[in-house]
Amino acid sequence: MPRPVIFDLFHTLVPGGDPERDRVVGEMALMVGVEPAALVDAYHATWRDRMTRWDAAETVRLLARRLGGSPTEEQVARAAAHRRELARRLLSRVRPETVAVLDALRADGHPIGLVSNATAETAEAWPSTDLARRFDVAIFSCDVALAKPDPAIYRLAAERLGVAPADCVFVGDGADGELAGAAAVGMTVVRTTEHNDTDPAWVGRALTALGELPALLWEPASG
Repeated sequence: MPRPVIFDLFHTLVPGGDPERDRVVGEMALMVGVEPAALVDAYHATWRDRMTRWDAAETVRLLARRLGGSPTEEQVARAAAHRRELARRLLSRVRPETVAVLDALRADGHPIGLVSNATAETAEAWPSTDLARRFDVAIFSCDVALAKPDPAIYRLAAERLGVAPADCVFVGDGADGELAGAAAVGMTVVRTTEHNDTDPAWVGRALTALGELPALLWEPASG
């Protein structure tokens, strides 16, 4: 039986766009009347809250006020919309080769899942992307108030696919300790370096391109 494959999103299926994220947050700061570098720092410092608790508008409102700003709701809405547009832009940058891999896996009968540590604007943009229809299950940390490497988020993905965690292959770049988290619940782990060499210390199978994945999945499972 073809094994279920669970993917990470950023730096795995699409580039992470890290410099662009900081630039956009700096532009948002000007929209709400706070210092750009300070808002960028605040965004980095509140990553866990943003990916499990706050939506785009709430994030802008809270952080601007913490930095001494008093934005109007119109300013907050404009800045949040700017952040949502970034999410749509980043998700649109999936490579044709990546789409081809997903289509090949589906053609071979592999159930496909996604587990992403992501903020609300990414989850909002996801259904309109070319990627979304290729996944049987998509779990975003902002929707379930869980984040990798918490074992519960991996188990939830497996449960929604109707399989045991040990039946699954997890594919990711390694951010947020996700590879160790997947291994801890019994998943077979494959690291990808196609977009970013995030976790070079990880000992295990690694792909330089996702195009190598279908052939690897035909190899006998090694746990």
